[in-house]
Amino acid sequence: MKAALWQNVRNIQVQDIPVPQVQAGQVKIKVAYCGICGSDLHEYLAGPIFIPVDQPHPISKDKAPVVMGHEFAGEVVEVGEGVTNVKPGDRVCIEPIYHCGECASCKRGHYNVCEKLGFVGLSGGYGGFAEYSVVPASMIHRIPDHMTWEQAALVEPAAVAVHAVRESDLRIGGTVAVFGTGPIGLLVIQAARAAGASQIIAVEVSPERQEFARKVGADVIVNPKECDTVETIRSHTGGLGVDVAYEVAGIEQTINAAILSTRSEGNIVNISIWEKPASIPLNGLILTERKMTSIIAYRNIFPQVIQLIANGQIQALELVTKKIAIDDIVTEGFEALTKNKSQIKILVNPQP
Repeated sequence: MKAALWQNVRNIQVQDIPVPQVQAGQVKIKVAYCGICGSDLHEYLAGPIFIPVDQPHPISKDKAPVVMGHEFAGEVVEVGEGVTNVKPGDRVCIEPIYHCGECASCKRGHYNVCEKLGFVGLSGGYGGFAEYSVVPASMIHRIPDHMTWEQAALVEPAAVAVHAVRESDLRIGGTVAVFGTGPIGLLVIQAARAAGASQIIAVEVSPERQEFARKVGADVIVNPKECDTVETIRSHTGGLGVDVAYEVAGIEQTINAAILSTRSEGNIVNISIWEKPASIPLNGLILTERKMTSIIAYRNIFPQVIQLIANGQIQALELVTKKIAIDDIVTEGFEALTKNKSQIKILVNPQP
């Protein structure tokens, strides 16, 4: 089968590899669509970050080159011995977190902060940029019949946004700023609206992405190149600043502006994966008792996110700007996302 493998920085290759075989406790999926994630782009431009290179990942037992792709959905075609939660023919999406089940975090049910955390398609295994994937049955979530494959492939990134909002201090009627309106930022806007935000301010320099932010529900657009971001946000919130700021850009200036744009005792939520260290104004937290929250991925929310998308409360399809074949994944996928800010979410169809 064809699969896209990460070899090194700016080196992803589509190759023919053996179709994976199902073992006990595993499920084989014919992949319908897999999205290119911001984390994938980080690995392409500046990796390895999650991808194991020198030592195999402790759970997947794999190291580079790895089959990429972790935002995917498809049809179950085979199940291994002992699998009872799904059957061939079921339509499913995948929650791609590797976790040990034994550390203190896993025992609390907080498997997204497992000591051995990993992701199918980043830390090894058979990711979704392939005709077929095999994953543990515990990663499988069935989807409603009326949900499209495209919607199902967007459950994983939407879960990141929903988890970020649920872990924040946002309350009904609260005010929000979202710094960066790539795919996750746009989903955060929708998740914050669903959670009851009364005013959502989007901070974005790209004109194309500003339009996407308006389309999915931002009330105010702030362009940092044209005004003082902090002062502008304060002017829209009675001089106080927002209740919650979500940082989804991964830029030092942006996290600093996010801190200073929240009210005293407000909450800054970092969602970004950082390619390099950032210096932040700690006194901007200490002297105002602002709280900094960080999130990674999601936990225990996939069924709810599936319903939010299937019921139309999160309009995930608004993010899809292109669907491509796996042979075009580098030129029309990764390179397009690098060079063209009008591209938001690109879905890959790995089937021949």
